[in-house]
Amino acid sequence: MGLDWVEDAKKRAAIEAAKCVKDGSVIGLGSGSTVAYAIEEIGRRIMEEDLHILGIPTSYQSFLLAVKSGIPVTTLHEHPVIDLTIDGADQVDSKLNMIKGMGGALTREKIVAAASKRLIIVVDERKLTDKLGWGQPIPIEVLPFAEPLVSKKIREIGGKTSLRETRKGTPYITDNGNFILDVDFGIIENPYELNEKLKMIPGVIETGLFLDMAHIVYVGTRTSVKKIDRLRS
Repeated sequence: MGLDWVEDAKKRAAIEAAKCVKDGSVIGLGSGSTVAYAIEEIGRRIMEEDLHILGIPTSYQSFLLAVKSGIPVTTLHEHPVIDLTIDGADQVDSKLNMIKGMGGALTREKIVAAASKRLIIVVDERKLTDKLGWGQPIPIEVLPFAEPLVSKKIREIGGKTSLRETRKGTPYITDNGNFILDVDFGIIENPYELNEKLKMIPGVIETGLFLDMAHIVYVGTRTSVKKIDRLRS
């Protein structure tokens, strides 16, 4: 009952996405609980199907899981063009635009996604929305030195900022050594305009708005997996 179906839905979507991984390819490995199932499935395919791939992790979390799963890892320096990236999302709208970053790896995730020929997203159906921002803040990675300025500038354009903290009450630190602001703008009517405004603020490293990046989204439902293709959506 309740949300018991969610983990099964996430796992089904992740396994479906992992089928897209082809022998001899370089794969971007996203972060988060849903992608973890995909990483484990890719590891299984390497072992059982003698699949030869290289993975580029987007966080220490995904790096450690990749190593544990038997996936050889590499870097953007060695492979600046990535064949396919599998990642998750916190919210996906009808145009496959996304909000990402609740796991804290948004900057590296966006870099790897931008370097990829294809970006496949795996989510459960709770993450789908008509418009971004409905009950979902935008994570923004900021230089710690600039946080007071960034927060002030964001409030001036209508955002409500909250500095992400650990359970101990200290600022959350990304793998890049930065802070994260979780910003509530309410429903976002024009994510492109908002993204540009945010990127123009000195001290903003990256935003959690991932626009025109996803090619395919696999959505785990209570009973099946739904595939949404950007070219057909």
